[in-house]
Amino acid sequence: MRNRGAAQRSGSALIVRHAPPEGVAAAIVTLHGGHELSRRTAHPWQPAALRMLPVLRAAGAASPPDVLLGQVRYRHQGWNDADPARDALRALDELHRLAGPVPTVLLGHSMGARAALRAAAHPLVRGVLALAPWCPPVDSARHLDGVRLLVLHGDRDRVTPPAESADYVRRAREAGARAGLVLVRGGDHAMLRRSGDWHRATAEIVARMLRPDPDTEGLAARACAADGAVDL
Repeated sequence: MRNRGAAQRSGSALIVRHAPPEGVAAAIVTLHGGHELSRRTAHPWQPAALRMLPVLRAAGAASPPDVLLGQVRYRHQGWNDADPARDALRALDELHRLAGPVPTVLLGHSMGARAALRAAAHPLVRGVLALAPWCPPVDSARHLDGVRLLVLHGDRDRVTPPAESADYVRRAREAGARAGLVLVRGGDHAMLRRSGDWHRATAEIVARMLRPDPDTEGLAARACAADGAVDL
């Protein structure tokens, strides 16, 4: 993966990890986890951000060469008052200025998945893959009409409750989203247990989401065909 982040201005909300040399046809943008409350400055070398690099690498390897790979740069390490969601919207606006109206899949983990879901109404967003997301009941899903959403959540997650993800998916479907959820047996919050399955599922799901009209309902079951994945 070619790292373009160092060449960008420090105030940018979008870190470009790979820019296709012949033009951009689509984009995958990751959003990493963080804390509920923290005003500490966020950095791309934090463990939570570094954990998403192999996930993005797997998604990129399964995608066409004209797909831009990027990462949202947060201002703060905490959610605070939806700070990462605003950063995600700024990053999407920057992506639009850089590459035009390219279809984009947001790939978020934990707090980053919450931010991705908040930003899903942005015109560039074709789909959201939420990994072990933080989906508190107070978060609305009404803005997800027409959005393609898939959630992967480990059944051993002790940080963000899988039940809240299931509830969010139900509410997203009621709002008109094409949404599904897969429970990964033995999966933990950090996606370290069965990491290969997480990465393979991510690659398959994102590649299919970038297609013009994916079968979102059946996507999860196909992508997570390992015996530990259960389509809910």
